[in-house]
Amino acid sequence: MTENKEPQSVEPFFRKEADADCSEKKTYYRVRFRELGQEYTALSTEPELGKGDVVMAETEHCLEPVIVISRTSGGTDPNIKRGFSYKILRRVTAEEKKKYETLPALEKQAASFCRKCIKKHSLSMHLVRAERFFNGSKVIFYFTAENRVDFRELVKDLVQEFRTRVEMRQIGVRHETKMTGGIGACGRELCCTSFLQKFDSVSIKMAKTQDLPLNPAKISGVCNRLLCCLTYEFDNYKTIKREMPRVGRLLNYEGTVYRVVRIFALQGTVLAVSREDGELLMTEEQWRAATPVSRQVPQKGGKAKGGKKGGQRKKGKQEENSD
Repeated sequence: MTENKEPQSVEPFFRKEADADCSEKKTYYRVRFRELGQEYTALSTEPELGKGDVVMAETEHCLEPVIVISRTSGGTDPNIKRGFSYKILRRVTAEEKKKYETLPALEKQAASFCRKCIKKHSLSMHLVRAERFFNGSKVIFYFTAENRVDFRELVKDLVQEFRTRVEMRQIGVRHETKMTGGIGACGRELCCTSFLQKFDSVSIKMAKTQDLPLNPAKISGVCNRLLCCLTYEFDNYKTIKREMPRVGRLLNYEGTVYRVVRIFALQGTVLAVSREDGELLMTEEQWRAATPVSRQVPQKGGKAKGGKKGGQRKKGKQEENSD
């Protein structure tokens, strides 16, 4: 199966037959497709599932077995539909459970054979992981590469070996880290591995807005890209700082002019300095009571009007008229 899919819309699952059976109690669970992998929310009409139970879930291509991790909360408002990614249909049979337990070993064998073929054809690519559909209809090989790779001969060898559909899918370093997993600088499992469904755009501006040190080692993740968690509080910082005086702004407070040198958004305070009284940590009441001081900006070209160049132009014009 494929785990890096987008969460499906809620609407397709609420078909006419599901609407007709509104009397069944809906229960939501956190599930995984493998022992180690990303968690998803799944809907079930069976409330007695426990941790570690293997059930069959409906996916885009076929039924896939998933492991129940825990039970999760449902919708607090009955008029609002609770979002979920998959729908649990039933428990697995003894034969299906036995087949599911052998699936990780088959995926490792497929990955090992693919790596041998990559070495055989001298391809500049790095295989990350192999995934098999539960019904055996397809095998997906995830790889990274700096440039485009001609893997036609590789696919021929893989099809001949596995006798099924083969898909080669190139991914980036962020998706590679999502698949391999790891522990972040915060000491917890990586966000992309545990719960992130898609990667949002992250910029250095987010780190600046949150007053974080612009040290690449401190604001970069395991994938050597900017931390995904920089997006979590960016909107809050931006909203708070919009009402606060900016760095470099002049404020007149109790007859003394201060210049803002630093902003503490979460505390709602600003650090300001003046030539007379030195530093002052202004509270929200203080900087709101202060009066902004406008700076006098010199007009462009003022020097040319009364300067030497202007006098030369005027003199030259007089000499021309006298001739």
